[in-house]
Amino acid sequence: MKFIIGIGGVTNGGKTTLTGRLIKNLPNCCVVHQDDFFKPQDQIELGEDGFKQWDVMTALDMDAMVNTVKGWMENPVKFARSHGVTVSPESDGSDPEREIHILIIEGFLLYNYKPLLDVYSKCYYVTIPYGECKRRRSMRTYTVPDPPGLFDGHVWPMYLKHRLEMENSGLDIQYLDGMRTKDELYDQVYEGIQNSLLNVL
Repeated sequence: MKFIIGIGGVTNGGKTTLTGRLIKNLPNCCVVHQDDFFKPQDQIELGEDGFKQWDVMTALDMDAMVNTVKGWMENPVKFARSHGVTVSPESDGSDPEREIHILIIEGFLLYNYKPLLDVYSKCYYVTIPYGECKRRRSMRTYTVPDPPGLFDGHVWPMYLKHRLEMENSGLDIQYLDGMRTKDELYDQVYEGIQNSLLNVL
């Protein structure tokens, strides 16, 4: 059985940390990070707001991301092995309906891209308030440093815009409070995934 989990949410909300813990503890679990699909810096458009448009769909090679997800869907065992993920011995392909294979797709614009909307078995979305998000963002070091004013002039407005679009997508999304401790977030999501897997097996 194939099970695809979306871990979406605001920048610096804790998505990657949560995903890292989940992939260590879920069986036959692979991950696709949306951040791995950013286009090169020279292909990022300059917007009317005066900033490079990193927080929009056109900054990402979504075709490549979809193809990666499809690669997992076509053969999760081969995908796992090619990405250095150890699959359990019972995952030999003899009974594909009883074997559990999990893919976590993690990123900030997961639920805004139509070709991906139908793949999710479970959708999570991490939120944190504006002040906390700005504080966390200011403490991070990025390959391409944030220019002054980027958070208020581009990052947060794009987050609000895309969140509204996502909320109108019709997806069943479970919202997570990113102000909770890492352990509390992990426990909530891990338990939710376990319950969902039990319901489908």
